[in-house]
Formats: sequence, structure tokens, C-alpha cells
Amino acid sequence: MSISEAVYPHIPFLRRYARALIGEQGQGDAYVLAALEALTGAKEEIAGDDPRTALYRVFSRIWNSVAVNRVAEQPSAAHERRLDHLTPLPRQAFLLSSLEGFTDEEGARILDVTMARFREFVDTAGRELAAEIATDVLIIEDEPLIAMDLESLVEGLGHHVLGIARTHGEAVQLAHRKAPGLILADIQLADGSSGIQAVNELVREFEVPVVFITAYPERFLTGERPEPAFLIAKPFRPAHVSAVVSQALFFDRRARPRQLRTGT
Repeated sequence: MSISEAVYPHIPFLRRYARALIGEQGQGDAYVLAALEALTGAKEEIAGDDPRTALYRVFSRIWNSVAVNRVAEQPSAAHERRLDHLTPLPRQAFLLSSLEGFTDEEGARILDVTMARFREFVDTAGRELAAEIATDVLIIEDEPLIAMDLESLVEGLGHHVLGIARTHGEAVQLAHRKAPGLILADIQLADGSSGIQAVNELVREFEVPVVFITAYPERFLTGERPEPAFLIAKPFRPAHVSAVVSQALFFDRRARPRQLRTGT
């Protein structure tokens, strides 16, 4: 199989990535074309890589080779405007991980950095995005120490915690007082009820992104769950929670850039 045949199925996804990174499809396609030209007849470029990783790796090398190219055009979509605030490498790492679904190992290979460095970029992107998108967060968690840690974490990112619910009933009551913009939920609650059932009841009334944080990930995978929903296994890294919260809000089409609050 030729190089062109190997990478052909991945070109639409690279075009999507280029548009998200640059903010404009025409300019993004120009870089995609340059990457394809660089790969033509250059078997060494894909040595040790699968074709998809090799394609993105060449694209990233070209994109990062000229500093001026890191400045995006004026983007149109709200989520692209948020990306424009991110520093270049964290922006790429965030998109490679959250939009394109590359593993940390693959992402590190694409950006030609260590896995530890790639994870730092993703964590940085999470913090930078969270600083741009503030929302009201409902926490559904029956373990007090974990609930306090989550409350401190999301407030440190600039979000407002509506309240902490320990049971299905408490979660519904809190959500009815004010609709949350994001839900962080455990799966097994204090009264034996299911966090998934509580969330399913809530999302029937209003659309909201959900992040499940649980020691029982298998229950998330086998039960009926809302979409969009994200999963974090306990014990968790605070930086991982930060990145996933930002990812959930980034892809929520209703999320808006935060407004600075002024005192009176």
C-alpha cells in the first residue's frame, strides 16, 4: 500500500483538526496539503508510526515551524474563539486528545515531546479554558472529603458551585432551584440510589454536560447514561478533572465565554 493510500482515510479528520486549530478551513486545508506533499515519497516519515499518527506528526511539524502561523484567523464558532485564547502547544495537545482521540503516547509522538510534557500541555489547556468559561456546577457526591475537594477545584477554576447533593432527591431539588451548566456526579450515592438515574432525570428537563467521577466505571459502561457524558475513575488527579471539565464545557454549544463580574 502506498503512503497516499494509507493516509487517505484520515484526511477528513486532519481537515477537521486543522480548522479547529487555525480557525479557518481554507488556511487549514493549505497546511493539510503541505503535510500531504511532505509525506509523498517520504517513507521515513511514517517509520515506526501508524499512518494516522504520521500524518498528524508531519502536519504539526509544518505548523509549528513558522511562528506567525500559530496566530489564528478570526474564528467564527464560539468554541473556536475560546481556543484562540490558548497558547499554541496546549491548544494542539487539547485538540489531539479531546477532539481527535489520540492517546498521550500518540499525542507526544505527534508533537515530538515526552508523554509527561504532553500531559502538562493538556493540563495547561484545561486551566486556560476553564478561566475562559465560567458556569454553575452541581456536584452529586456522597463522600464529604471528595465533595469538598471537587468544590475547591471547580471554584479555583472560576466556576460557581450551586450545591452538593448526597442523594438522588437532593440532586433534583438543587437543580430545580437553578439549572446547572455542568454536573459532576458519582454513580453510587449515600441512600443506595444511582447517580446515573438522578442525572438521567435531570437531563430530561434541560441539556447539560455531565462528568461522572466514580470508583465503579463498569456501571457507567453498562447502564443507560446521558450524552454528552465524560468519565473519570477514582482516585483522580485534580489536573485531570480540570482538563475534563474544560473539555465538557468546550464542546457544549451553549457554553459562553465568562463575563467579568464587577463590584458595586
